[in-house]
Amino acid sequence: MYFTLVLIEIVIAVLLILVILMQNSKGGGLAAGMGGSNIGTVFGVRRASDFLSKSTTYLATAFIVIALVVNLFFLPGKGKTQESVIQSGQTTTVPAPQIPTQTAPQTNP
Repeated sequence: MYFTLVLIEIVIAVLLILVILMQNSKGGGLAAGMGGSNIGTVFGVRRASDFLSKSTTYLATAFIVIALVVNLFFLPGKGKTQESVIQSGQTTTVPAPQIPTQTAPQTNP
């Protein structure tokens, strides 16, 4: 179930990116370069704008709802509780650093 919801989340994210890029901005946006300029001839200019803005709203809402559902109910490893070292209260002892002993260099007679 987790992987299915994540896959749906990825598909919604890609669709959301495409719908946002298709919308016209003040400078024409990327809609003109990606063939989005022809969408006005299919729906009409006003209806295309309404369709794109409503689909953006629905896709964004679905994206947020699925992200919350996955996070709250289906996140793997959620049932496992592990205490950190700080929470366990155990003191750890670190051995004292060993200073290497240096011997004097031997001289040859």
